[in-house]
Amino acid sequence: MRHDEMIGKVQALAQLPDRGSAERAAHAVVSTLSERLPSGLARHVAAQLPPDMAEAMREVADASAGTDAGHAGERFGLTTFAGRIAARAGTDEETALRDAAAVMEVLDAALAPELTDRVAGALPTDIRDLMPVGRAD
Repeated sequence: MRHDEMIGKVQALAQLPDRGSAERAAHAVVSTLSERLPSGLARHVAAQLPPDMAEAMREVADASAGTDAGHAGERFGLTTFAGRIAARAGTDEETALRDAAAVMEVLDAALAPELTDRVAGALPTDIRDLMPVGRAD
């Protein structure tokens, strides 16, 4: 999926007023998701994203992992997830959760199904519940 298409879908799904807001939301979610996922898995996700989205995800994965390529990802739940997204996007936590659900839906469409299943399996239930219903089970 191309970058413009992803951002347009995020904007529509999250009912954001402009592309800049959608861009900020998408980058905030993929960066925060990258902190939560094992670094190797985050890099696999990044490989299937458009270059600038991939770069945001890789930067966080690389910083989180340091020199440890097998870094397991930080352990945090939905409250921290929403707080980090809100801080990065410059919004409140309720809006961050709405935006996260929209981005997760777009990621579900953009990534290979097996990879989306691996992402879902790496997340705690409360964050996984933001994913589309077919993946959250």
